[in-house]
Amino acid sequence: MLVSYKWLKDFVDLDGVTPEALADRITNSGIEVEHLTYPGEGLKNIVVGKILTCEPHPESDHLHLCQVDLGSETVQIVCGAPNVAAGQKVPVATNGARIAGHVSIKRTKFRGEESNGMICALSELGVDKALAPYEDGIYVFDDEVPVGADALPYLNLDDAILDLDILVSSAHCMNMIGVAYEVGAVLNRPVHIPVPDPHETDEAAADAISVAVDAGDKVPYYGARLIKGIQVGPSPRWMQLRLIAAGIRPISNVVDISNYVMLEYGQPLHTFDFDAFGSNHVLVRFAGENETIETLDKQQRKLEPTDVVITNGKKAEAVAGVMGGESSEVTADTHTVLLESAIFDPMTIRKAALHLQMRTSASSRYEKGVDRNRVAAASDRAAELLTKYASAKVLRGIVGQGPQTVAEQTITMPWQKINRVLGAGLPPEQISGILKRLGFTAAIEGDTLHVSVPTRRFDVSIPEDLVEEVGRIYGYNNLPATLPEGEAIKASLTPYQKLMRRTEQLMEDCGLNQAFTYSLTTDENAAAYTIHDTDRRPTRVIWPMSEEHAVLRESIVPQLINAVGYHLNRQMTDVAFYEIGKVFLPKSGDPRPDEEEHLAGAITGNRTERNWEGEPQPVDFFTAKGILENLFDALALSDRIDYRPAKREGLHPGQTADVFLDGKVIGYVGALHPAVLKKEELNPTFVFEIAIEPLLRGKQPEIVYSGLPRFPSTARDIALVVKRTVPAADLYHVIQKNGAPLLQSVRLFDVYEGGHVAKDEKSMAFSLTYFDPERTLTDDEVNAVHDRILKACEEECGAELRG
Repeated sequence: MLVSYKWLKDFVDLDGVTPEALADRITNSGIEVEHLTYPGEGLKNIVVGKILTCEPHPESDHLHLCQVDLGSETVQIVCGAPNVAAGQKVPVATNGARIAGHVSIKRTKFRGEESNGMICALSELGVDKALAPYEDGIYVFDDEVPVGADALPYLNLDDAILDLDILVSSAHCMNMIGVAYEVGAVLNRPVHIPVPDPHETDEAAADAISVAVDAGDKVPYYGARLIKGIQVGPSPRWMQLRLIAAGIRPISNVVDISNYVMLEYGQPLHTFDFDAFGSNHVLVRFAGENETIETLDKQQRKLEPTDVVITNGKKAEAVAGVMGGESSEVTADTHTVLLESAIFDPMTIRKAALHLQMRTSASSRYEKGVDRNRVAAASDRAAELLTKYASAKVLRGIVGQGPQTVAEQTITMPWQKINRVLGAGLPPEQISGILKRLGFTAAIEGDTLHVSVPTRRFDVSIPEDLVEEVGRIYGYNNLPATLPEGEAIKASLTPYQKLMRRTEQLMEDCGLNQAFTYSLTTDENAAAYTIHDTDRRPTRVIWPMSEEHAVLRESIVPQLINAVGYHLNRQMTDVAFYEIGKVFLPKSGDPRPDEEEHLAGAITGNRTERNWEGEPQPVDFFTAKGILENLFDALALSDRIDYRPAKREGLHPGQTADVFLDGKVIGYVGALHPAVLKKEELNPTFVFEIAIEPLLRGKQPEIVYSGLPRFPSTARDIALVVKRTVPAADLYHVIQKNGAPLLQSVRLFDVYEGGHVAKDEKSMAFSLTYFDPERTLTDDEVNAVHDRILKACEEECGAELRG
């Protein structure tokens, strides 16, 4: 929710409270202000100018020479806007000014004609083009704006915008009045909410229209006004600028007023062109089987039987609480408007918005909840504004079905419970005072607190809610620090938890940062980069938040790839992430998947920095493989692990290996395929994923200690020539198997391909160490084992000793 500081001052006195201080106070009260922005920040020397004359440029077919009065002087400005004309009052960036993007404006020449400044469009002053109103080109002020004045206040660019993170528990602040009540409570200042006057005529709306609701409890109340004599045109400038500040693009006075009232009161409204509605009877019902509607975004939508629609008795004209239909859209030719102000069931609206893929400002408010008792006041406010800014004549009364208001909820509780839960010692009069600041009716009788909660606070319904309200307004930082009472319980980690933390520490010791990504993803990503291929479809969520979070993941790697791309787009080129999390593997015949803990990683960039010793070293396949080897060493599993070349979709066929434990695939490690790198705009990136749960839940071997060696070891190097298709792992295993028990270690230290070796062959050099803890080995004993190893390599792998 974007909240205008200047607009908020209409309801609460903010004298002496800066936007920064207000943001801190609101955040400390429990509603986070995510961002505080100043739309006019960086702008300089922008004034109101009046175009005295506007003549064609002698050397151009689209430029104009304008003589512009700046109050203190008249200057010539060359302007190419198609809507520039004499007599307009416009924002002018004078010589030496600074506009959006920190662009400086200087005196210059255009095709031989001097230009002393710039006549500005809103986008050139930092306003998003998507929000700019209907003017095509420069912005034009109303006539009453004084020439030579600072233009920023008249463009609402001297405002401060507070971006509130609205959760379900703070949905009462999805409107300016709700925020005003919150700010009034936080600052302990009164809130002023004007009572709207709809200026009704003597003609009764009930004589012209009728309303019927055939949707049960899904529509507790539906009300409609009939408004005649509408003159559709631009809304007033101040309203346009407030809508822009709230992230809404101005359309016309009728549409803008409905949006403005929604922002002000939190009550979504909808306006129908009554002449195009096709009937004087409004029927609210469930959608029929296979019923469709063309919505305002020109899309044909197929409705579900659970959707509620607004009809003219036959045809659907709007999807209730989501979006109107194209056939009854308000246009420039509209003269009579049917104004809807209703209450719809939150779950019904949420389901409709999700399956229709139409998340709108209206649906988001209905989903979280609206003030039942404000539905008629919002209609009155819209009627008042239409009378003032659209020359409307409002017929008397609201035609509706269902009660307009409901009783306030009452909560009775021991007032001392608030102190017990908070660990505070607030006197009863202070507790009731805080609740009254929130607009609650509070009275204390003996040990009992009686509270009447206004309907706008639909999030407060139980005693614990009142405890929270008192605590956050009093200030959690003001509560005394106390130690918990009772006996201490000694907690210990399970073996699995210990190994999990050990794994996390090892990953971080290897230079990886821990990431936490969503378990929900898209259909495309859900089954990508899985360890085991499956023909079963991924598990879908019945009512997803969005299509981007609709399916349970079967692999963590796709989300880590997205995280890498996010950081690369922000000039962070050396990225190393790991994540330990659940994946969800579908089961045949069972709607619930198996959950399995996986370890995944993604690295890109350099593993060393550039310094006096040389150039930085980029990460490669062996960097990723080395991380896994460190893990398996720490878990005492190295002797049971094999790596074998593999081909996997999305990974480089020459730099990918499957990881085997006791002959079974438990994961993979490899480089992303060049096609993937190009598509995702990534640098060379290496990934791995391991089904780690079986490793951590398996029995860990006992730690065996051995004394320092008393006898020397013997080292021998051998270089073996084999076919290029022979993996080093095959030679490694043959050497290990035939070198026992004297062979203590074997290490590959060189691979050579080139001169002196056939084109289809390669040379691999191993360092072998022989050792016996009880005695010094003789050359004959070492030679015998060494020869046995060479013979086995020749017989089993076709290896020859390189000369």
